[in-house]
Amino acid sequence: MATLVSVNVGLPADVDWNGRTVHTAVYKTPVVGPQMVRRLNIDGDGQGDLGGHGGEQRAVLVYQLQSYEYWARVLGRDDLQPGHFGENFTVDGLPDHEVCIGDRYRVGEVVLEVTQPRVTCYRVGLRLGEPQMPALLVSHRRPGFYCRVIEEGSVQAGDEITRIVTGPEQISVADIDALLYLPGHPRDDLARALRIPALSPGWQESLRALAAAGDGSGNVGLNSAAAATPPAWPGFLALPVTTLHRESRDVLSVTLRSPGGVPPWLPGQSVTVRLRPDDTTTIVRSYSLSNLPGSDGLRISVKREPHGRAGDYLHSRVQVGDTLDVAAPRGVFVLGDADSPIVLLSAGIGVTPVLAMLHALADQGSTREIWWVHGARNRAEHSFAEEAQCLLNRLPHSHRHVAYSDPGAGDSDFDATGRLSAQILTELGVPTSADIYLCGPDRFMAEMTAGLGPAHLHAETFGAGPAITPGLAASAPVAPHAPSGPAGAGPGVSFARSSLTVPWDDRFDSLLEFAEACDVPTRWSCRSGVCHTCETVLLAGQVRHDPEPLEPPAPGNVLPCCARPTADVVIDL
Repeated sequence: MATLVSVNVGLPADVDWNGRTVHTAVYKTPVVGPQMVRRLNIDGDGQGDLGGHGGEQRAVLVYQLQSYEYWARVLGRDDLQPGHFGENFTVDGLPDHEVCIGDRYRVGEVVLEVTQPRVTCYRVGLRLGEPQMPALLVSHRRPGFYCRVIEEGSVQAGDEITRIVTGPEQISVADIDALLYLPGHPRDDLARALRIPALSPGWQESLRALAAAGDGSGNVGLNSAAAATPPAWPGFLALPVTTLHRESRDVLSVTLRSPGGVPPWLPGQSVTVRLRPDDTTTIVRSYSLSNLPGSDGLRISVKREPHGRAGDYLHSRVQVGDTLDVAAPRGVFVLGDADSPIVLLSAGIGVTPVLAMLHALADQGSTREIWWVHGARNRAEHSFAEEAQCLLNRLPHSHRHVAYSDPGAGDSDFDATGRLSAQILTELGVPTSADIYLCGPDRFMAEMTAGLGPAHLHAETFGAGPAITPGLAASAPVAPHAPSGPAGAGPGVSFARSSLTVPWDDRFDSLLEFAEACDVPTRWSCRSGVCHTCETVLLAGQVRHDPEPLEPPAPGNVLPCCARPTADVVIDL
């Protein structure tokens, strides 16, 4: 018979961590006497980050006394007490290899249903002073588990725990944790897991993505970056410039050709270009491809921005016959193959990836309902106006809406004056089932994303993507820069989306820490090679993962949280 040894609670508080402030409730302490367990929480308990913890599916976290004894031996600790692992219930019994998803237990007056393993978050490592703890919990198959509250009521230490319902499929907490986080992902086991109604929606989504992935993919259940096909060539390839064409007052198209033929690429993908304006300067930028996939060249279309070194170099110095260093087409912002209505929504130079999608739709003779919605300042700054209209004329169910925010006196052939807003799709009669592909300047992207919501929305960001730094106190954004102190003497590290190239410094333990010191926007959660939140494209160069992640990233990708460069690298951050 299992027993409730301790009930532990804690409210969110600000904690100093590596010179930063973390808002967390991982510091749980035992409470004495009866405690009320409610649908979302135990009285006196809370979560600092509701995006990763808490909620109906994760109302109560359970960890075992036997695992405490195990970790005391493995870690050489004699100070571990109930609550140290951030759990609400410390129990005697209920091992992770026996408890199954969908099992229901009565504890005192409460009925709980097991929904998922513990989330692999860095904060358990913060609490224990063991940064690798998230990886250890998974690799040693002792994660603990979350429950939802079926019947509210009172519990206290000493209550017996009785299983009253056996979950379907009988997949243990340890096994389903391994199914997501460790290599293998057997399809039969994925199918079984997806038949368990009690499995939390987040885990269902991750396992469904794994089940749908093709062989050889990375872990798409953890990060969509793993879905990208391996690059057609490693690193950079010198490609000749075959044509230059001015699309508008400040946009120039540069077409490049591979001597061996252009490799297959998908509409919406981009390439990274390395420029060397002089012997000591390297500039790395990413540009969407704007022409028809399968044509005999790769076309990038570059806007000349004030103080933009790359645009200025391409506009003023590159000539036909010159060569540019180009990485192979990459990216997961690609046109899907559904037959639902589609919206290609852009502003300014954000037109480039959706123009490639329009090319592909026209080449296919698509019969989908298609809305082409674009915003520009005026005709002089409206790139690809004629090209887009010619493509739309080939599509039998196309609609166009072009808005100029500041039209010139002689401008014509536009449909509205003013800036685009999310409301325009409703006014145009776009059905709510439409797939929306969105690209444009940061402010436009933020406003559209907020107004449209996540349903059926696919977005591409030109610059650095939004950071994921769970629990960290918000701070004013700082432009990426070299780390403080003397410059490092290691390989060059280029953050392609942040327009920064700096030498590696051995003061840092990982590329993630190095990026943070440079104020490059980063995305992470476990910081120990488990969750793959940080997985991103390694555009060029070589790294060493140390420690090795529990599952390698997809081919051509890197996990910055546990990687160091062994040669000059270019990373898609």
